[in-house]
Amino acid sequence: MNLSAQDHQTFFTCDSDHLRPADAIMQKAWRERNPQARISAAHEALELEDCATAYILLAEEEATTIMEAERLFKQALKAGDGCYRRSQQLQHHGAQYEAQHRRDTNVLVYIKRRLAMCSRKLGRTREAVKMMRDLMKEFPLLSMFNIHENLLESLLELQNYADVQAVLAKYDDISLPKSATICYTAALLKARAVSDKFSPEAASRRGLSTAEMNAVEAIHRAVEFNPHVPKYLLEMKSLILPPEHILKRGDSEAIAYAFFHLQHWKRVEGALNLLHCTWEGTFRMIPYPLEKGHLFYPYPICTETADRELLPTVFHEVSVYPKKELPFFILFTAGLCSFTAMLALLTHQFPELMGVFAKAFLSTLFAPLNFIMEKVESILPSSLWHQLTRI
Repeated sequence: MNLSAQDHQTFFTCDSDHLRPADAIMQKAWRERNPQARISAAHEALELEDCATAYILLAEEEATTIMEAERLFKQALKAGDGCYRRSQQLQHHGAQYEAQHRRDTNVLVYIKRRLAMCSRKLGRTREAVKMMRDLMKEFPLLSMFNIHENLLESLLELQNYADVQAVLAKYDDISLPKSATICYTAALLKARAVSDKFSPEAASRRGLSTAEMNAVEAIHRAVEFNPHVPKYLLEMKSLILPPEHILKRGDSEAIAYAFFHLQHWKRVEGALNLLHCTWEGTFRMIPYPLEKGHLFYPYPICTETADRELLPTVFHEVSVYPKKELPFFILFTAGLCSFTAMLALLTHQFPELMGVFAKAFLSTLFAPLNFIMEKVESILPSSLWHQLTRI
């Protein structure tokens, strides 16, 4: 919650909070770093009135089971829906009411999304899908909560691949922000068409078919966006419980995606085998310089620090973002050319000194050979030695 304090203040507070005593208390609660103090503040706000954000805080921090959290979110929905309807009628009466309506909208969408996630966790997947679809239809512009990603995961659980493709067609657009869920789900659907019959030996003999090429390109595109994911999907790295907040393209996003989607990859026969055979080829395919990749762009150093704050260092070692490496032959040739150029420059500037160094180097180099020749001369007859030296 400490890391998400800024998000909660952005979504759940506004400048007119002083007009509602309970909201004024919650504005301070979201800034509070002590968990028990936040919970106490939420209970204090509820003593004054039914406060939606107070119920949200208690559902996220005090509830110990999903059923208990769902009960609190339902109470939050009742309170939040009333506030939303009242502020909707006043939203055009000034900037203050406009900000209040925006806050109430964010609270309502947040609650409904959380309720849908509770339904998904409790096994009521079809109900969760309906709630998410209704929410996206009612608030189509609020994509910041990533409701479509929760919808994709729920549809994959139902194995409703046609609807998954329909959602991807809407959100997997060049103008919209990408995520591991979008990129790897698109790769999974492409892999599903060919993975059950894919064989690396057969593919190397006859080449890749068009469908296989499309699947491989989709995998490469996904790996370009977040290269940490395959190691978790292939169980080369152990999974931990993902953090609530994640860093896009980071290790935290990879853990969160694999944690919730590994079962969907296992359900598609041969999908993990296709991923295993092709994902590392991405780094040979990325053009040079790196900026020319489809989704690959320079990865800021500061993001590793953010991932280390999100993930517990005691239990997890943060993955390092792969870098484009030059072949050894190119590095060796460059080093040899640089050394030769340096010798040529030094010889031009200091010919006498370099001559002394060259003689000393050659005498050192040939000293063992001269010693061997002297030993051979002392052993062999003089006539045979003269014949050898002439040869």
